[in-house]
Amino acid sequence: MILVFGDSLSAGFGIDQSRGWVSLLAQRLDQENFPHRVVNASISGETTAGGVTRLPAALNSHRPAIVILELGANDGLRGLPLEHLRANLEKLIVMSKDSGSRVLLVGMKLPPNYGSRYALGFEGVYTQLAKQQRTARVPFLLEGVADRRELMQADNIHPTAEAQPRLLDNVWPHLLPLLKQ
Repeated sequence: MILVFGDSLSAGFGIDQSRGWVSLLAQRLDQENFPHRVVNASISGETTAGGVTRLPAALNSHRPAIVILELGANDGLRGLPLEHLRANLEKLIVMSKDSGSRVLLVGMKLPPNYGSRYALGFEGVYTQLAKQQRTARVPFLLEGVADRRELMQADNIHPTAEAQPRLLDNVWPHLLPLLKQ
């Protein structure tokens, strides 16, 4: 079982959930004859602190083989301290691994609203944690999407339904080795 634990980007904010990348993931797993089923425990607006509170129950309830952690964007958009982001993401990774799950950390980038120093530091948290925790990582979920206005909803934060296959394509090559373990 794969537990997708994220925020609005994985919850399918503003689109029919059946067209979201997580639903497309379940379809691809089926098409490629992987036995994994997918549980989407993503909540719009979720922060890493909220995730730390919710994850133990989700791990206990679902006992996933793989956890896809897609959190942190809301922390960054709120300008929360990077030390908190890092500490919370590390807790999420460690909890997942301690439960016996393999982890895929989904990286995020921010617009330069808080300055390049914060944006670069934010992105670096994912890179550093994945390396230190020996965890698989998607460099940037919105690669090839965030810079294309036609693939973003009116809020310019959430991708459209048309962008969802690209999000899955950004995740898939990093997930595939975990599926084969």
